[in-house]
Amino acid sequence: MALPFSVRPSPRISGPERGQLRLGPMSFPCILGRTGITHRKREGDGGTPAGLLTIQSVFFRPDRIKRPQTRWPTYPLSPSDGWCDDPRDPNYNRRVTLPYKGRYEELWREDHVYDVILSTSWNYWPRIRGAGSAIFIHLIPPGSKGTAGCIAVSWPVMRTLLAHTPHHLMVS
Repeated sequence: MALPFSVRPSPRISGPERGQLRLGPMSFPCILGRTGITHRKREGDGGTPAGLLTIQSVFFRPDRIKRPQTRWPTYPLSPSDGWCDDPRDPNYNRRVTLPYKGRYEELWREDHVYDVILSTSWNYWPRIRGAGSAIFIHLIPPGSKGTAGCIAVSWPVMRTLLAHTPHHLMVS
């Protein structure tokens, strides 16, 4: 059975980028966007969008980890994978193949942040240009002071999320 989970600012930890991810009765620390949770998400604002989200798919680095065991559609990444974050581009907030003419984020990173990625439904369908792109759940960057708007979790939390296969993510 899929369990809903939510992300909220952490009342015990200072800073807008610190939060708690709740999965059923369980609660885990997470890193939010550097400006905290926003109810008016805009491209580049550094906020994690509030609202009900669903998990679309899982991407992983096959050179670093085994294929995650989960019920979501799961795809291996390659060095030619990117995600368009250019609101003027017709592929805005979509996976693209590199090299790419528009502005994009590389998914094949040297650090380990994108060794596994849960893509969310944020602004996927319908897509509103400028309303935010590439809102993922990924691993915590070393020395993180917040993400660009994603939700970052530790490896143990990521394993729990993959094992429980929740379908909905509530950010408020």
